[in-house]
Amino acid sequence: LLSPIISLLIGNRFSVESRTLRVLRRQTALSQAMAGGGFVSSSAGGTEFEAKITPIVIMSCIMAATGGLMFGYDVGVSGGVTSMPAFLEKFFPVVARKTQDPTLNNSNYCKYDNQGLQLFTSSLYLAGLTATFFASYTTRTLGRRPTMLIAGLFFIAGVVLNAAAQDLAMLIVGRILLGCGVGFANQAVPLFLSEIAPTRIRGALNILFQLNVTIGILFANLINYGTAKIKGGWGWRLSLGLAGVPAVLLTLGALLVSETPNSLIERGRLDEGKAVLRKIRGTDKIEPEFLELVEASRIAKEVKHPFRNLLKRKNRPPLVISIALQIFQQCTGINAIMFYAPVLFNTVGFGSDASLYSAVITGAVNVLSTVVSIYSVDRLGRRKLLLEAGVQMLLSQVVIAVVLGIKVTDHSDDLGKGFAVLVVIMVCTFVSAFAWSWGPLGWLIPSETFPLETRSAGQSVTVCVNLLFTFVIAQAFLSMLCHFKFGIFLFFSGWVAVMSVFVFFLVPETKNVPIEEMTDKVWAQHWLWKRFVEEDGDVEMEGRVGVNGKGNGSNGVDYSS
Repeated sequence: LLSPIISLLIGNRFSVESRTLRVLRRQTALSQAMAGGGFVSSSAGGTEFEAKITPIVIMSCIMAATGGLMFGYDVGVSGGVTSMPAFLEKFFPVVARKTQDPTLNNSNYCKYDNQGLQLFTSSLYLAGLTATFFASYTTRTLGRRPTMLIAGLFFIAGVVLNAAAQDLAMLIVGRILLGCGVGFANQAVPLFLSEIAPTRIRGALNILFQLNVTIGILFANLINYGTAKIKGGWGWRLSLGLAGVPAVLLTLGALLVSETPNSLIERGRLDEGKAVLRKIRGTDKIEPEFLELVEASRIAKEVKHPFRNLLKRKNRPPLVISIALQIFQQCTGINAIMFYAPVLFNTVGFGSDASLYSAVITGAVNVLSTVVSIYSVDRLGRRKLLLEAGVQMLLSQVVIAVVLGIKVTDHSDDLGKGFAVLVVIMVCTFVSAFAWSWGPLGWLIPSETFPLETRSAGQSVTVCVNLLFTFVIAQAFLSMLCHFKFGIFLFFSGWVAVMSVFVFFLVPETKNVPIEEMTDKVWAQHWLWKRFVEEDGDVEMEGRVGVNGKGNGSNGVDYSS
């Protein structure tokens, strides 16, 4: 379904900008030495390579992005099953009694305040955090494709345990295995998409991952709405078991897609890398791009300690921005709403069916808004989407807080039809803003700003920080809701204001900038970040080039750094 949409939006033929490395433009001797072999030093605008949007690129990206489908389903399904009475009675009888007997609650906001219930949701993300460290190694040494295959196998194992769970321990172990799948998928899939996608549609294709996350959430909400009506109390097993569908899709996709040229070249398989590059570009004129990838890989291999190199001064701009984006993404409150949407709507006075139905509506808005992002991210740019969404999310959360503060008290949850509709509209307004901005761009910007030599380590840090704060929010939200009450939305809106200021001053535009030209075209042009790359670049030049233009090495070039 996405292939014709993308083809209509951007056409079938375009030019891919060069990924010439900044270091090559500095090392004049090296550029001249390689020019005769077809390696051309980049101009300010970059060398242009002819390419097509080939079916294999579209299909590879869609299949790879099913990792997002699995992730989204796991996010959406947990909130639905935790609002089902049969599930609560089997695994969380204390919570079941509190939801059925209002006299046991000190407040309407505290119905679901239970650490075990929150652990069911959050354990997935803690496991994902741990698995990310191993996924970084497999992504670098085995490749992106095998790492996606490992993720699929973890997902399948977790689904089997969850669907067949007989006690809380079995349930939690299943969630932990699913978390391992999330860690491996979130490490490999964004890298795969960034490396296989041509530069000018890198943003659109990368957002396929986030689009599949939103589709997974919507499917989970629809399935929960249906299985909640099944008599006999086993509907929750079907909800958890159907997660096997995206798990199998991801596994099959990992078996069918091609490895990225970057990964093959990085591991010394040059002939295979060239063949794949020719296949995905749809042209035989791939020699200049291939040579650049080879040179990028050579320089990357000289970095023996990628995580230590990540801390170097020149790498601080992408590192700081990537970490901040992950923290801010979770502090919008989006995952609190996505995890617990049925529980949240139930808490503020919706009936069981109405709460699940409202969650379906927000899930549908999430999907449609992510499609908007695919269309606009490479046209409007990253900054405009982030800043517009900040205003929209801030206003919607303030309105929700005011309505709940007036109508939902500790012992009264009579919203009334008009205010109930207003709450759902405001939640949808908030979700739509997130879905075309902080959702996809929180993953896209880090994946396209780290240089090759630190990209795997940078992506690992990005995923770790994201999963850490996802775990914190998931584990704390129901308790925060109990203590903050309607003020929880004011808490998140305050963070939205802070992150919007951060974007305005510190996040530069990366639209249509080749990954390996970020330093010269983005960081070196920014009012703050240029201080880091320029000072580090001066030291780098002094170490490489003498006063007469001769390098410290015997051939005029010093490769040590």
